[in-house]
Amino acid sequence: MMITWLPYGTLSLVLIILILFILLLSLCALAACFLYFRKQNQIMEAATAQINLYFSGNTDVRIDCDREGSMYKLFHAVNTLAASLNAHAVKEQEGKEFLKNTISDISHQLKTPLAALSIYNGLLQEETEDPAAVQELAARSEKEIERIEVLVQNLLKITKLDAGSIVIKRRSENIADMIHDLAEHFEFRAREEQKTVVLSGPEDVLLFCDRDWMTEAISNIVKNALDHTIAGNQIKIEWKTLPAVTQIAINDDGSGIHPEDIHHIFKRFYRSRFSKDMQGIGLGLPLAKAIIEAHDGNITADSNLGKGSTFVLSFPTLL
Repeated sequence: MMITWLPYGTLSLVLIILILFILLLSLCALAACFLYFRKQNQIMEAATAQINLYFSGNTDVRIDCDREGSMYKLFHAVNTLAASLNAHAVKEQEGKEFLKNTISDISHQLKTPLAALSIYNGLLQEETEDPAAVQELAARSEKEIERIEVLVQNLLKITKLDAGSIVIKRRSENIADMIHDLAEHFEFRAREEQKTVVLSGPEDVLLFCDRDWMTEAISNIVKNALDHTIAGNQIKIEWKTLPAVTQIAINDDGSGIHPEDIHHIFKRFYRSRFSKDMQGIGLGLPLAKAIIEAHDGNITADSNLGKGSTFVLSFPTLL
């Protein structure tokens, strides 16, 4: 075996070339690192600029995060946070608007009975010698006070339901018993107004509900039917059970609901420009809807103007 020795000069040249090559690689690596970190810095500056725009009030801006990598995952998280903050801001604004509108509606609803009370009070002060007139004015005042009480009570109930501060105590209730008790409550009014309340349904159908709250919901719908019917009209309450749902339907042959109003009747304080009912406060149906939905049910309305309306309450059938 022979060993070939390079001349000393040649060896030195190889070493110099090797060192230069290593230096060149190092410079290339440094240049690559510089360009990489410069690019990353530009990306971060762009992201910071977007964040600053967001804080300046432009809540629609977002950071580009359509690439792979940990930094883009961070950007995606920032975008998600921004979207969440926007949703909370919108919800808060809606809450403020709702509160503002509610206060306005309450003020409007209270103006009529309070104005009437003021008038009746003035007349009562003048009518000191006519007992019959005093009695009539006192009765009218009592009616206006009842309107205010109903408004306040319904507002408290619907607000508590919204806040989730009411515990719905459900039990298996016999619908026939519940509806018969409810019909007895309206018997006197229906007789006085020459209207008929007809009940129809099997005696053994059960509903998993809070009896008091469910009675409140159905009562509001029946009262609405009585408010929009005239002498000789009929209100029919029917219940039945199907494989998937248990239904309670309240039907009347009264004035019906104008097509313009059918999609708004469950809104709070909604008053139709076509309605002749000047006593309603626009909370009965929204309260009924809130109670029914708290029982995992839903309510639908169908109506033919001049022919009557039907409200159907649907609940999951007890197994």
